Amino acid sequence: QVQVVESGGGLVQTGDSLRLSCTPSKRTFDNYFMAWFRQAPGKEREFVAAISWSHGKTLYADSVKGRFPISRDNTKNTMYLQMNNLQPEDTAIYYCARSRDFAYTDPAPSRLQQSYHYWGQGTQVTVSS
Repeated sequence: QVQVVESGGGLVQTGDSLRLSCTPSKRTFDNYFMAWFRQAPGKEREFVAAISWSHGKTLYADSVKGRFPISRDNTKNTMYLQMNNLQPEDTAIYYCARSRDFAYTDPAPSRLQQSYHYWGQGTQVTVSS
């Protein structure tokens, strides 16, 4: 069973930056993709960004494109979400998610929640105005 663990949340002010990290527990081959989702109070969970582990292909929600670059460090087996110019509307619980392993190389990352089989517990990000 794969586990994913997020870290790096906190309380910041408008315009500040924060970096989230996520580490999946099991790694065999690199034929999977990972993503960040978020859920604000009273709202449904939404896609933020995704990345393919082997080739680093990225996918972004329009609301964060250009502000929240996603990356991964294969040597550290860690994915990152660098959140810049944070706004109060970015306040949410941020979840890390991992897809299943695919039989082919470099599966394209997805923005659909059903594409992800392993989820972290979430880390709170609060942006004060």
